[in-house]
Amino acid sequence: MKLARIWIAVGLVLVLGAVNYAILAKERIKSDGVQVYLDLAPVDPRSLMQGDYMALRFRLAEEISRGVAPKPDEGTFGHAGVMLDSRRVAHLAKAGETPNLKIRYRMRNGAVWLGTNAFFFEERTAERYNGAAYGEFRVDVESGEAVLVRLADAQLNPL
Repeated sequence: MKLARIWIAVGLVLVLGAVNYAILAKERIKSDGVQVYLDLAPVDPRSLMQGDYMALRFRLAEEISRGVAPKPDEGTFGHAGVMLDSRRVAHLAKAGETPNLKIRYRMRNGAVWLGTNAFFFEERTAERYNGAAYGEFRVDVESGEAVLVRLADAQLNPL
């Protein structure tokens, strides 16, 4: 009985350690990552605002999806080379271009997933995000992992 409690405690410490490590890694990307804007693609208006979150689609994900053939297996990771314009808006690098940055993506439900497909906000603040045109990300230069930081309007002003 005492040995079982020890193993439970060890397991709990390992799980909490792994969760905290993942949180610290995301926080490091948010503070040290490269600032990148991804333009939002149109979303079905019925699913745009669902409760206290906004459904998101990114034009870059659609561009990557068109260029990935055959589709990788579910959960597979890949990297896409992107070019950043003068405003730091990312566009898929064309053949022959040397990308400024790579962004990691994952195949999820048959589509390219760039870190998130939803933006959560406080209750009764949905109107604030009606003008969203871009997602502001921080991207880790080494891994290409992207973390959504906030939404921005067409002039890249934070919402």
